[in-house]
Amino acid sequence: MSASLAAVVQMTSTADVERNLAAAETLVEKAAGRGAVLVGLPENFAFLRSEGEPVPEPQSLDGPWVRRMADLARRLRITLLLGSLPERVEGDSRIHNTSLLLGPDGRALAAYRKIHLFDIDLPGMEHLKESRAVRPGEELVVADSPVGPLGLSICYDLRFPELYRALVRRGARVLCVPSAFTERTGKAHWEVLLRARAVENLAWVFAPAQYGHHGGGRSSHGHAMIVDPWGQVVARVPDGEGIAIAELDLERQDRMRRELPVLDHARLS
Repeated sequence: MSASLAAVVQMTSTADVERNLAAAETLVEKAAGRGAVLVGLPENFAFLRSEGEPVPEPQSLDGPWVRRMADLARRLRITLLLGSLPERVEGDSRIHNTSLLLGPDGRALAAYRKIHLFDIDLPGMEHLKESRAVRPGEELVVADSPVGPLGLSICYDLRFPELYRALVRRGARVLCVPSAFTERTGKAHWEVLLRARAVENLAWVFAPAQYGHHGGGRSSHGHAMIVDPWGQVVARVPDGEGIAIAELDLERQDRMRRELPVLDHARLS
């Protein structure tokens, strides 16, 4: 398939799991109703509060949250990216922050465990220490899907361009960046980093996002968007909960890569 409609979801998730799952279902159904065959949910779509705080319901990848979303993907016949969920790690009090890709039959196509963890020291944001509760992943993941090869990543990974070049070298055509960027860092860096990753790799960038206040001291910037391989934002959710839809045209991407063969010119690995 050379072109497919894709939709990114923007949510305001909290500690209320049932409310979050119901909101996710409604937004995914809305996207599928508009023709999207790839739909992405943001990081921590089912449960969100401050980084480093314990998660009361860590999940297995065949647990109730995943089964519910798998039923949704199967019913709507879509490829569904579960931006991330807290995956239980046997023998460890920490969890993995894991992105799971579900196919139109509801089966898992791939799982990516977040490699780069958000431990920062910005004034007033010392509570954001992801490594207190999360164990880092170690493996890059490129997943075959009905809409083309997807390179999986999560939020803070966006600041590490070498990750995305490695994903593209492994065949990724669409770079997925489900996120919960903070208000402060998001205003300054979210869009410019997404557009940079697109331009550097002549790749589509697919970025579902969290938005607004999640409880406690945590808020997210929002601006879920899709960026084309030329670095142009082609769809965006400016605020609130909602969806943004765009066509991922892989033939156009091929033409751009032929006309500007930057990936072939790279001399440092």
